[in-house]
Amino acid sequence: MTNKEEIFQYLNQSFSQFEPGLKDTLVDSCTIRRFTTGEVLMEPGQYFRATMLIVEGRVKLYRKGEDGEEFFMYYIEPGGACALSMICAAKQETSEVRAKSVEETVALNVPIHLMDNLMKEYKSWYYFVLDTYRSRYEELLAVIDNIAFKNMDERLRSYLKKQSEKLKTRQLQITHQEIANDLGSSREVISRLLKKMEQRGDLALNRSFIEWKS
Repeated sequence: MTNKEEIFQYLNQSFSQFEPGLKDTLVDSCTIRRFTTGEVLMEPGQYFRATMLIVEGRVKLYRKGEDGEEFFMYYIEPGGACALSMICAAKQETSEVRAKSVEETVALNVPIHLMDNLMKEYKSWYYFVLDTYRSRYEELLAVIDNIAFKNMDERLRSYLKKQSEKLKTRQLQITHQEIANDLGSSREVISRLLKKMEQRGDLALNRSFIEWKS
C-alpha cells in the first residue's frame, strides 16, 4: 500500500465526514507521523509547521507550570485534532502545552500553509475546526468546574470513571503518581483516597492496575 492509499484509508476510517475534495487535498498534502508510547508530540515553546489529525492511538495534553509540574487538560483520540495546535499553526505562534502519546499513535500532519484555504474552500473542514474548538472549550470548562466546585475525592471519582469510559476497561493501568500529576495533587493524598474508596467497595487496588467497580 502506498502512502497516499494509506492516508486515504485513514481519512475514511476516522474522518468520514470530510467531503471528497477535501480528502483528495489532504491525501496529496499530508504526511504520516507515528509515535511510540510515551513519546512527546509537542512541547511548550515549540513552533508548528503542521497541525495533526489523530487517526490511531491516544494523546494526552498537559499544561506545564513554572516549576515543571504538569496539569492534565484533555485527551485527543482518533477523529480528533488539537485546537491549540490549529491556532498556533495558523498564527505561527509557539505551543503553550505539552502533548504525549499514551499508546502507539498515528497522526496525519496537515501543513500550515493549507489552513486558510481549507477553511475557505471546504465546509466540512470549517465545521470540523469549529466543532474541535467547541469540544475542547467544553472539556476545559469541565476541568475548571472540577477544580472550583468539587473536593479532591469527588474529582478522583470523576477522573477514574472517565478513564474507565474512555479506555473501555475497568482495569486501569495507571500509577498513583500519574493520577496525582493529572489532578494537581500529591501521591500521598491520592493513595489515601484510593484506599478509602477500596474500603467502600468502589475499586480494588492491585499491584499493576486499579480495578474500577462503580
